[in-house]
Amino acid sequence: MWEQLERRVAATPDALFLVDDDGRRLTFSEFHRAAQEAAAGLTAHGIGPGTVVAWALPTKIDTCVLMAALSRLSVVQVPIVPIYREREVSHITQEAEVDVVLVGPPQRGLDYAVMIRSMAADRGGRPRVLELEGPLPKSGAGLLPPPPVAHRTNQPDPVRWYFYTSGSTGRPKGVRHTDSGLAAVATGMAAHLEMVPSDRSGLAFPIAHVGGPINLLASFMSGSALILIESFDPPRAVETLRREGVTMAGSGTAFHLGYLDVQRQHPRTPIFPRLRCCPGGGAPKPPGLHRQVKDELGGAGILSGWGLTEAPVLTMGRPNDPDERLSLTEGRPLAGVELRVVSPEGVAVAHGEVGELRVRGPQMMQGYVDPSLDAAAFDEGGFIRTGDLGAVDDEGFVTITGRLKDVVIRNGENIWAAEVEELICLHPAVVDAVVVGLPDERTGERLCAVIELRAGHGPFDVTSLAAHLETNGLRRQAWPERVENMSALPRTIAGKVDKPDLQERFSGTSAQVASDRAVDPTEETHRA
Repeated sequence: MWEQLERRVAATPDALFLVDDDGRRLTFSEFHRAAQEAAAGLTAHGIGPGTVVAWALPTKIDTCVLMAALSRLSVVQVPIVPIYREREVSHITQEAEVDVVLVGPPQRGLDYAVMIRSMAADRGGRPRVLELEGPLPKSGAGLLPPPPVAHRTNQPDPVRWYFYTSGSTGRPKGVRHTDSGLAAVATGMAAHLEMVPSDRSGLAFPIAHVGGPINLLASFMSGSALILIESFDPPRAVETLRREGVTMAGSGTAFHLGYLDVQRQHPRTPIFPRLRCCPGGGAPKPPGLHRQVKDELGGAGILSGWGLTEAPVLTMGRPNDPDERLSLTEGRPLAGVELRVVSPEGVAVAHGEVGELRVRGPQMMQGYVDPSLDAAAFDEGGFIRTGDLGAVDDEGFVTITGRLKDVVIRNGENIWAAEVEELICLHPAVVDAVVVGLPDERTGERLCAVIELRAGHGPFDVTSLAAHLETNGLRRQAWPERVENMSALPRTIAGKVDKPDLQERFSGTSAQVASDRAVDPTEETHRA
């Protein structure tokens, strides 16, 4: 990372690199100097090569500076997403054997410093806490000397990053990455998005996510600038992005829907006059969203990608891809990515057939922080078992259809949630929809459709949803027997709908369910 930064400073020192909500700005050379000064200051606190440093900080310029400073010092970084609380942070700091945690002032009622010091009291004072209440640490001795020249060898690159998955179930898993692995992602992403120095990319997700350093690297490589959005409030975010001339407005479905809402309040004035595209990821987009973004916001529409923390940004669309492919797929593989699609028995399936996607490539993790998890993560060929179901067509475009675990088993019949969700989303009143399985003593599981409605549209009930699904040709056995309507679906930090939250929320609660034989989706199965 530090090498990439120095190359960019040598090429375009005075070009804009970072700007935030408040209008603070740094050029590449200003950023480079700030990172050098911070690195020198951090050495005074005992931080140096090999130190394991966690940080729990917001999406701000100083966090980016700190990230680069720690890279300059060759530490192992453990970014902690700020929504994590005591249970997750305790697990992370203990498993990763964190030496120091860098924290800012209390936010949203949580004082990370107090919380971590309380944990450390039971662990012999480890990890130490370094509070960053003002400017980043600086050393009175000035800048550090230049780092030694890195001589290329046949030895594997050192692990410099532990990223912890969002952990919707169980404890978060630590994923080990190298700088070169993240750089491979950034190179491929910049190529697919056709990034150039004049680009202004909106970064509207927690920078502690694996996408944070990847986006920094992509900017170092392309010479483009990042517009940091600390907390996503659509009207305020749009104001910032418009002011700064955004050309790439990310970063996923929740953000794109927010931009559309603001645009629809100003139908005669483009909110993003310079928009080239809307990068996306984190979860498959609802059908039709690409076309809405292209028609209403402008540019090439949504250029979405697919990946996971263990192997980020494996595929991505390109501006010149056909609209049908941009609407229905997650693009084609980045350079160096190998894909296999296999049946439940691990046998390769034909082009276009659905199976589990397995991947191998330069951005693969170097294993988990807990090595006992590695054996289950890789197959015999060294491919990562992603757990995602999908298909690859003859042209290499990848379609994600669901998760291996995302199957509802009702009366012994497998029902793929993604199949039902796609058809629900065809209704003009639906923004997005998910289907989850809820426990049922009679059938094992029952299908519950949770629907995010457009403003001004009335709620669905079991009967009206069944009529819509019947019109669209879905077999009766796959109709949901319960419907919940919401103004907004809960999402994880990556923008995915939080299905475990919905399952917990609606399990054991009463709601309208299909008890009428005319709409009972299990009738024929019971008879059989």
